Amino acid sequence: MITTKTGAGSPREEAASASIEGVSHMQDSARDRRIRDIVIVGGGTAGWMAAASLRQHFGAAPVTITLIESSEIGTIGVGEATIPTIRRFYQALGLSDIDVLRATGGTCKLGIRFNDWTAPGASFIHPFGLYGQDLKGVSFHHYWMRLRALGEDVPISDYSLGASLAAGGKFTTPSRNPPSTLSVFDWALHFDAGLFARLMRQVAEQNGVRRIDARIVKTNLRAEDGFIESVSLDSGATVAGDLFIDCSGFRGLLIEEALHTGYEDWSPWLLCDSALAVQSEGQGAPPPYTDVTAHEAGWRWRIPLQHRWGNGYVYSSRHTTDEAARAVLTGALDERLLHEPRKIGFHPGRRLKAWNKNCIALGLASGFLEPLESTSIALIETGIEKIKALFPNRDFDPAVVDEFNEMSRLEMERVRDFIILHYKLNQRPDDPTGFWTHCRQMTVPDTLQKKIDLWRAQGHFVRYRWEMFSPPSWLAIYAGFGLLPETYDLSVDGFDAGQLSAALAEMRKAVADTVAATRAHGDFIEQYARPQPVAAE
Repeated sequence: MITTKTGAGSPREEAASASIEGVSHMQDSARDRRIRDIVIVGGGTAGWMAAASLRQHFGAAPVTITLIESSEIGTIGVGEATIPTIRRFYQALGLSDIDVLRATGGTCKLGIRFNDWTAPGASFIHPFGLYGQDLKGVSFHHYWMRLRALGEDVPISDYSLGASLAAGGKFTTPSRNPPSTLSVFDWALHFDAGLFARLMRQVAEQNGVRRIDARIVKTNLRAEDGFIESVSLDSGATVAGDLFIDCSGFRGLLIEEALHTGYEDWSPWLLCDSALAVQSEGQGAPPPYTDVTAHEAGWRWRIPLQHRWGNGYVYSSRHTTDEAARAVLTGALDERLLHEPRKIGFHPGRRLKAWNKNCIALGLASGFLEPLESTSIALIETGIEKIKALFPNRDFDPAVVDEFNEMSRLEMERVRDFIILHYKLNQRPDDPTGFWTHCRQMTVPDTLQKKIDLWRAQGHFVRYRWEMFSPPSWLAIYAGFGLLPETYDLSVDGFDAGQLSAALAEMRKAVADTVAATRAHGDFIEQYARPQPVAAE
């Protein structure tokens, strides 16, 4: 609801009208406690994803969605690499994969390639897909472990179609009816985050979301309970709402500056607190994976788009300087830079409550985890889904709010643990800054240590509630870093060694034959996904 300072009728007429409207509104409110006005503060990726998805979700229901953003304020543009859940998100909005690839200058992503995390020149791929075939209820990795014990040291990636396609620079869409688990893989996108936000805005506004271009100068709280009543704009207008969604970025304009929610610091485990980002001209065929390369005090990303490449260096300011970090980043790039590297400071962690009073934080306003596994946009998606599942009325039942916060906490902690795992398992031999040695020797959260211990003991995967990453992802990281179980499932010894070797060789051949018959990723992009960007406002 928007109010402005304007002229009107006589004082007596205004008073009478206000009195009648006030009584009517109070009566309606007493009967109907449903949310009618949603106000989203901040645009960018998080804000427009929330606006588009919530508008589509509520359809013709009498819910008004207003998004406030200032064209004078830039956005971080979080996340140019995604995980496969993004495809389900935009498909629910009626968009196809090709629609989004064309609108955002996107490329296909089959996984992430990790370089130099174990030794100079060594690399492995974390794919979106399965490894091998389970047999008689026993997970594939136990058979692979026995084959290793028999002297056949074949990389586990040879049993993954997703990893093998990525390594070969190939791409095809997954089979709708895969003949076996060997054919099961998934994919995500690399895209221009600014163009994706523009696409989400187009979808949202076409479906009735109202946008206000203004700065918020004040957040107005209700005196009786501290809930947000409205926000005042630099235009002089006031926007009232029932539910406020804070997508204002690191600042947390509502969730922190107005409501003083508090923040849980995860820097004891995640040492990186800075990033330098720069775009560059494209060079060569775009690979179907994100590149992540370890350096002296952090790691460098490289993300291929059709019209440019995204690059950055995530590092610990306690272990290097901004100048040295800039030298690492620019020294690794052969192509022309499109602008000067831009620094982003951050604090790894989360808000103590993602939902406080009548305000829900999404995206960077809710917390930050470095983009090592491309989870930033995925956490926006799951936040939106939780809003839908636990959508409140104006009473904001504490049980609903508590459940949302518990789900959000657990999910972020699970992702945090997965990211910490990469640092804990690193094997970099040369460590002049002490960064990587500290990471190897640090004590990790109990939830992660339990996972590591049970995997090491007998190849068992611990599954917690609200896990974003499933066992194949954990297997990719464990195996990629060389952390293997001390033993394998005893039942596997019941298979004849020769037959086991032959069966696994057939699996490898099936994967290799499929890769050989698949077109190059660049050819796929050229045929189906040449850019057709959404027009600017």
